[in-house]
Amino acid sequence: MVLPTANPGVRLVGRKEAPAPGLGSASRLAPPRLAAVAPHRTGRGWFSVAAITLDNYLPMQSTEVKNRTSTGEITSLRLITAVKTPYLPDGRFDLEAYDCLLNMQIQGGAEGVIVGGTTGEGHLMSWDEHIMLIGHTINCFGTRIKVIGNTGSNSTREAVHATEQGFAVGMDAALHINPYYGKTSTEGLISHFEAVLPMGPTIIYNVPSRSGQDISPEIIEAISGYSNMAGVKECVGHERVKCYTDKGITIWSGNDDECHDSRWKYGATGVISVASNLVPGLMYSLMYEGENAVLNEKLLPLMKWLFCQPNPIALNTALAQLGVARPVFRLPYVPLPLEKRIEFVRIVEAIGRENFVGQQEARVLDDDDFVLISRY
Repeated sequence: MVLPTANPGVRLVGRKEAPAPGLGSASRLAPPRLAAVAPHRTGRGWFSVAAITLDNYLPMQSTEVKNRTSTGEITSLRLITAVKTPYLPDGRFDLEAYDCLLNMQIQGGAEGVIVGGTTGEGHLMSWDEHIMLIGHTINCFGTRIKVIGNTGSNSTREAVHATEQGFAVGMDAALHINPYYGKTSTEGLISHFEAVLPMGPTIIYNVPSRSGQDISPEIIEAISGYSNMAGVKECVGHERVKCYTDKGITIWSGNDDECHDSRWKYGATGVISVASNLVPGLMYSLMYEGENAVLNEKLLPLMKWLFCQPNPIALNTALAQLGVARPVFRLPYVPLPLEKRIEFVRIVEAIGRENFVGQQEARVLDDDDFVLISRY
């Protein structure tokens, strides 16, 4: 195979070093380096990974930023909120409302936040918006709460680039989902995670109902030896949680309605929660104050209501009804129907308004109160 000489900075690298075409010994460039991607080992043995790479490529890493948070500081967190992203009427971020929500999370006892996750609608953001929101959160709240940026992607290239940027702006850890829609093999999943794990503390997110593919224990065990492997946000259920905790792997429940039992009966460290957007103090109690079946039963109607339609539809509706966020939805999300909005007000009354974020009374919004944005 002959590479075109019009692009002398690019070379094809396999098992052996390949000279860059068009560069003679008199070139002023530094000698070519081996590709950033070394041979990988899978269950079938060693094989070479060919890659088009730039000469003298270096990862965009900062030792100071990367080392500011240890993996152990992440694995000790018990209550992490997958925080909502509020919007202005034109669809841009409402940073004032976002800051208020973050302050309420900190006051309620949340120790970490996932920025731009499923709940925060990271999939509806441009990468510029995504990294800006991570940077804003670090800049304003980084001394009071751990900031975990969702920088996962179904493209390894995008996941690597976004994770580099996230750690460069100061996030404490990254959240990574498995490649969705364009699913890959077990070996491909391991290689995908191995590409991002060297950058900093990392939580793997397993939610087959969204990604279409389970991250099996075989995969988690294969990458569990990495020093940056903080743990797994696991949505499969109690048996999977116990499978990992028995092996000493840190697990956060990804299901609010299972988190109490996962924490106190199956060994989970804590929860990455949607409900804590609304009742952070009660979720803190659920994770820190011992087994409490009464409190768990009290919160179950809220937890089930939050997932009556795909998340974050109900949460967006609830925060609007509490006056914490404007009733603005980026499509394809639309608010819950009227009967569900009425049900939420009754749930608030049953749990106690004082336990919820915000100051306004919960109210039933009319359909005309909501703004749906298709361009932003």
